[in-house]
Amino acid sequence: MTNDLIAKAAIDRRLAEIISPVIEDLGYELVRIRLMSGKTTILQVMADKPEGGIEVDDCAEISNAISATMDVEDPILDAYTLEVSSPGIDRPLTRLKDFDMFEGYEAKLETTELIDGRRRFKGELAGIEGNEVLINIPEHGETVTIGLEFDWLSDAKLVLTDDLISEMLRQRKAAGTLNEDAFDEIETEEGSEEETK
Repeated sequence: MTNDLIAKAAIDRRLAEIISPVIEDLGYELVRIRLMSGKTTILQVMADKPEGGIEVDDCAEISNAISATMDVEDPILDAYTLEVSSPGIDRPLTRLKDFDMFEGYEAKLETTELIDGRRRFKGELAGIEGNEVLINIPEHGETVTIGLEFDWLSDAKLVLTDDLISEMLRQRKAAGTLNEDAFDEIETEEGSEEETK
């Protein structure tokens, strides 16, 4: 079952049903999907490896597999551009496990309904408890931990901080996907593969 954070609109959910199995068969996970209509129609697919660390070659592989499936299924009437990308450093948090994986890092959360008079929450992720996302937020000079039901969230993403950048660099170095001279390029080094249909 795809949640609103992964696929918001009805068409996004339909596309997620088609695309998720294709991505998963290749060993990846769907992070987010959005069909953006404007002057040109763009299908944005954000994917990752279960353990993180997706690269440009992975995006190309996913793009080719999605294109082949979409040619058969043909769910989008107009011509469109397919964009497959990595989640990036200040990534959206779309699955319950993301909030657990990034415990200790700063995030911005938004809820569909007002919770205690507010919809936006910014603070340090404090893991999960059952189906609740825990976040430490500053209030009246002290830090309080609040729990938000995962289903209440309409948007959630990590905040780009020095700690987060350092951790991503450490992970990439450990995985052997980062050269010593690539430290300056970290913010522009997201995998992305684009193809016009």
